[in-house]
Amino acid sequence: MSDFSVVMTTAASAQTVQALIDRALGEGLAACVQALPMNSHYVWEGAVVQAEETLLLFKAKTADYPALEAMIRAVHDYETPEILRLDVAAGLPAYLDWIKTSTR
Repeated sequence: MSDFSVVMTTAASAQTVQALIDRALGEGLAACVQALPMNSHYVWEGAVVQAEETLLLFKAKTADYPALEAMIRAVHDYETPEILRLDVAAGLPAYLDWIKTSTR
């Protein structure tokens, strides 16, 4: 298991996006959150859906993933939000040290 992860979620409302960012940074669950506008296409309840969403990428310690996932679930307004943890295989040591010192 890697010491660091990128955790992904998407959200449609600006209010949810900002609440997720504020909580993650405020609680020390992520060192950085990148927000990227995107156009999503997916199947939900048997229908093809197109939605304008924001992709959030949380740079975090893997050990904090359970708390980060719980926070996303608590704040998110989707019934089944995308929450994916991508473990970091390697990275610039100085950047990884920054994540470590910028989180709880």
